[in-house]
Amino acid sequence: MALYRAPPAGALIAVPLDEFTALFHRPSGITHLLTAPAPEILAALAPAPMTRAALLARLADDYDVEGGAEALAVRLDELVAAGLVATR
Repeated sequence: MALYRAPPAGALIAVPLDEFTALFHRPSGITHLLTAPAPEILAALAPAPMTRAALLARLADDYDVEGGAEALAVRLDELVAAGLVATR
């Protein structure tokens, strides 16, 4: 079962901009514009790697997760493709 992890502490600088979050990824030098739930996913993964099921449960504690596991899988795939989340 895959574990998803956020970049190490200090690798990201986030600045809220209305409904967007500007996220500077220091290792790549790229700035990303994210909308919910991407910043919330990164925040939930910051303390420790998680499986997709554990992440969904963690997010459901604080948010209404529209689309459930399928929607989360899509968002995780986007974050992995952008280099903001890694799997192992």
